[in-house]
Amino acid sequence: MKFISSLKFDLNGLIPAIVQDWKDGTVLMLAYMNKESVKRTVKTKLATFWSRSRQKFWVKGETSGNVQKVKELTYDCDGDCLLVKVEQVGGAACHTGYRSCFYRKPMPNGKNKIVSKKVFDPGKVYL
Repeated sequence: MKFISSLKFDLNGLIPAIVQDWKDGTVLMLAYMNKESVKRTVKTKLATFWSRSRQKFWVKGETSGNVQKVKELTYDCDGDCLLVKVEQVGGAACHTGYRSCFYRKPMPNGKNKIVSKKVFDPGKVYL
């Protein structure tokens, strides 16, 4: 895991990780990783992040069952951003029930248009 020393973590020890569906290229979410979560992700092949709000590690899908099996991990030319290509198991990456966290499109009238359908009801998953 020598590549980790090439990564540029911010002052909080974090690096943004863009999560993308490995088959169709849909951007599913953005999360943050620290050195240890990168190591855990590489070792387990399960997307593991650092929760800034809870200040702890979380394996994507540990509560919902919507896990992300890592197919490929790359980083950008500056070493300050990761791209995690995953197989999204369970259909949804977003805790609000959508496949992708990017389901809202701002419209000229100032309102948002929902451009996706919910895959699951979060009220039934997160009790």
